[in-house]
Amino acid sequence: MRILRRYLTRQIVASVVLVLIGLLMLFSFFDLIQQLEDVAKGRYPLMPALVLAGLELPGRLYELFPVAVLIGTMFALAQLVLHSEYAVMRTAGVSIQALARTLVMIGLGFAAVAFVVGEFVAPWSEEAGQRLKLRQTDADVAVSAFRSGIWVKDAGSFVNVGRILHDTTLQEIKIYEFDEDYRLRSISLAHAGKYVRDNEWQLQDVMLTRFQDDETSVEHLAQTPWHSVLTPRILNVLLLPPDKMSLWTLFSYVQHLRENKQYSGRYEIALWNKIIYPLAVVVMMFLALPFAYMNVREGGVSTRIFAGIMLGLGFHLLSRLFGHAGMLAGWPPLLAAIAPTALFLTLALTLIYRLERR
Repeated sequence: MRILRRYLTRQIVASVVLVLIGLLMLFSFFDLIQQLEDVAKGRYPLMPALVLAGLELPGRLYELFPVAVLIGTMFALAQLVLHSEYAVMRTAGVSIQALARTLVMIGLGFAAVAFVVGEFVAPWSEEAGQRLKLRQTDADVAVSAFRSGIWVKDAGSFVNVGRILHDTTLQEIKIYEFDEDYRLRSISLAHAGKYVRDNEWQLQDVMLTRFQDDETSVEHLAQTPWHSVLTPRILNVLLLPPDKMSLWTLFSYVQHLRENKQYSGRYEIALWNKIIYPLAVVVMMFLALPFAYMNVREGGVSTRIFAGIMLGLGFHLLSRLFGHAGMLAGWPPLLAAIAPTALFLTLALTLIYRLERR
């Protein structure tokens, strides 16, 4: 069985890598076309566009991993059936359970690779790409759906930041400070703010308005310190969509939102998706197993690859659908994240059960 396990591992890994390279080349081509459109519009030169396309590769690799694993495993098993190797294995006494255990072990290896790429490589490359694009276009970060910018609750204050530059410099800062009875105590309008250390910022060109019992005072300050829960790490979160963040970054930001009693459902769903995603890779391999039972006359290799593409796309779309539906309907984040994987696992077990009964 050890020799057979090694042989299956070589065949499946080779097929998955081949499919993954093909998918990456296809999607990278589309990404490059999009970058070239920005080059044609004069937003940045050709070389940064090529670098940006390269920095998007790890993210694409992470997104395409389950689809590539499913198609690659289907292709490898189809080749075994086509060359009667699968029939020989079954005749030699290899049970379905033993083959399933082998696929799960191989899938765990792929899951580990997906976790490393999604946790360390992809977030770094995505953030580096966003910063490079901001530097080249001299643009600001689109931080919020509000036209007024980002709003943050900071202890007894509400902070509005109009713009965030690529080096996390804040511009057009408004700080509304309230007392314990929710009465407005002061308004600070700062032109810019730079991070110093340990939650300390240095505000520049500040117009401070204080509201006291019966009078109002206005003071202009060239510079003034400001202690805030905002840090560059939290601001870096705003450079990436939730599904592109690392597990630790998502966990930290969810904790930050909870401490400030803000809605964190979107980020909690992304957090659970990040945790469950490696399991989805194993489920995709398990789902490929029933296709090994298909008679060659019922469909060739191309049919199975097409079925794999459809199933992979279905899983990807279903994951997004449940994520959005979970946010709109207020579902528990764990339910919204695990439902697509559970459905596909149920489908795989059902197909294997039906084929065993034949």
